[in-house]
Amino acid sequence: MFEPTEQGKDLCIHTGVVLRGANTREDEVHSSGTLNIVEYSFGKCIEWKPIEVSVVSENQDQDPEWSLVDSHTRRTRTSSEGPDSLGRTRTVRILFSELKSFRIHHSGQQLIFMQQDGTTYVAFFQLSNAESFVNSLKGFVKFFRSKRDRSLYIIEDEVSNVLNKSFAELDLFQENTSDYVWKFVRNLHDRPYETTMEAFSKLTDIWIYKDPEVKRPVEEAVADLLNRSLSIDVPQPSVSVSSGEEYEVIGVSNASVLLSPIPPCPRGAPLSQEQWDKYKDSMGRITNPEAVKEIIFRGGISPSLRYEVWKFLLNYYPWDSTSIDRLELKKKKTDEYFIMKLQWRSMTPNQENNFSSYRDRKSLIEKDVNRTDRTHAYYSGDNNPHLAQLYDILMTYVMYNFDLGYVQGMSDLLSPILCLMDNEVDAFWCFVGFMDKVSTNFEMDQVGMKTQLSQIHHLLSVTEPQLANYLDRHDSGNMFFCFRWLLVLFKREFNAVDIMKLWEVLWTDLPCKNFHLLLCAAILDTEKAVLMENQYGFTEILKHINDLSQHIELPWTLSKAEGIYLQLISVAPHLTNNIRTIIGLEPINRSPEPCDMDISNGSIISPTNGESSSHQSESDGNVKFGDNEVSFERGLNLSYT
Repeated sequence: MFEPTEQGKDLCIHTGVVLRGANTREDEVHSSGTLNIVEYSFGKCIEWKPIEVSVVSENQDQDPEWSLVDSHTRRTRTSSEGPDSLGRTRTVRILFSELKSFRIHHSGQQLIFMQQDGTTYVAFFQLSNAESFVNSLKGFVKFFRSKRDRSLYIIEDEVSNVLNKSFAELDLFQENTSDYVWKFVRNLHDRPYETTMEAFSKLTDIWIYKDPEVKRPVEEAVADLLNRSLSIDVPQPSVSVSSGEEYEVIGVSNASVLLSPIPPCPRGAPLSQEQWDKYKDSMGRITNPEAVKEIIFRGGISPSLRYEVWKFLLNYYPWDSTSIDRLELKKKKTDEYFIMKLQWRSMTPNQENNFSSYRDRKSLIEKDVNRTDRTHAYYSGDNNPHLAQLYDILMTYVMYNFDLGYVQGMSDLLSPILCLMDNEVDAFWCFVGFMDKVSTNFEMDQVGMKTQLSQIHHLLSVTEPQLANYLDRHDSGNMFFCFRWLLVLFKREFNAVDIMKLWEVLWTDLPCKNFHLLLCAAILDTEKAVLMENQYGFTEILKHINDLSQHIELPWTLSKAEGIYLQLISVAPHLTNNIRTIIGLEPINRSPEPCDMDISNGSIISPTNGESSSHQSESDGNVKFGDNEVSFERGLNLSYT
């Protein structure tokens, strides 16, 4: 970030604002300051200046078993900030020319700024309301509210203004309004080619002869116009029904299907001690595991019960085991664990020197353990014994499953389990159960990951076809920006309290085993307007998705994901076998479908020619991104590290 040599002029000042930048955790210490609109010779900007140190948390309801409060408070900085010569947090500056959009959240107490490169800043208004700052912005920058997302505001750029002005001067209609022009451009069903070319030729004349100051190439502007007219502002076709609801028409299996609106799916209360005891018989067996799972799916588990119930969800204890069975099983599992642990602890230096795979995995575990959740009180400080336990469990897992061994990210999955269990043996076997569910995420050929990414694209093609088409056109149909979500099952996206709730919901396998993919679709549905109306490309999308970390509302997202599931179930007979498989339905025997997925390499098959999409063809273990073979590595590095 550059530092201007001149003194800026404050045009307005808003006090009591905490600013969090990209990749900053909500449990870290932030500075409270002023959010100003400042004018320099090079232009106006939004400027945040620190005043004092304070702690901000969106979720004050912290789980005592997984508290995020670090006993060693420390000053932190965002990725775009840096300390000055005295070690203080310095000013953050967002030029108006770099501002792409902003969103108002949490009843006007949160303002999210999005730059053209995808960088996101979140401002928390403690002493004043975000709406008041937006009102101040009106006097300095032009913006309009998104039609898709009423909380999102798009900054108007110079080309957009010229575009609207040019359309008004086309004199194609009796009323020279942009709304009528956009209706004209959208209405291309009868004479699409002639109508479009006629309008664009007139627009080109106006651009060339009336607006010479516009430097943007006409071809690029016309392409942008076509994208806007055919994708961004086009409402989905709908038909009227007796109930008065609107139904989206989508193409599935060469036929139109009516996809109803996402139904509301309220969340419930967590599994209580009273309910848990109710489902136990006199011998300690769980009499109705499905009913218990339904309660957990709807509302999670009370924190005091997690230590016991997680062992059932993660297949450490069988649901039909008695209390005596579980005592015997724990003794057997304890002996088995320490036998495996002794295998690697007794390995001699010469053995290690002759065992390169073992050495590599041991080195990677050492590195990852030292940087896993160190801000958490359970793992903080030097010579922490829990870090040693984390290391021992991961090393023992290498001996338990040497074919898979250790892959970066596994420590993220173990960390909350060990914190909850606070017992090395219990944590190990629960971790084994978790890995049995997600082990394909860590296989070296990455077939499991590619398949899931492809399945997310299939889901969007049905539930959000506009977004799926947009991603395809912007080199993002490979869905690599979802890689981190899938790899560690959203561990980096939610705070520690929410991730425990989310995991126990997912472990129920309700309403289907791939509910985590529906969760991805729900998040992307929420972010659809931001991605499309900001015209983000692959790099910006990846950056924006990463910046969502710690800012995703879990209850709302779970409700939406369940609603998407019910949407699809309601039209189940018309769904392709790919979609049916994703949501847990049996395939239907019929002729080859227009959109198939090649499971062998995770690629998407084109509905027009049956060939694998260029975005996801496989070569030497990597997925190609257009003609760029290294883009898969780029996607992995940027989205995980």
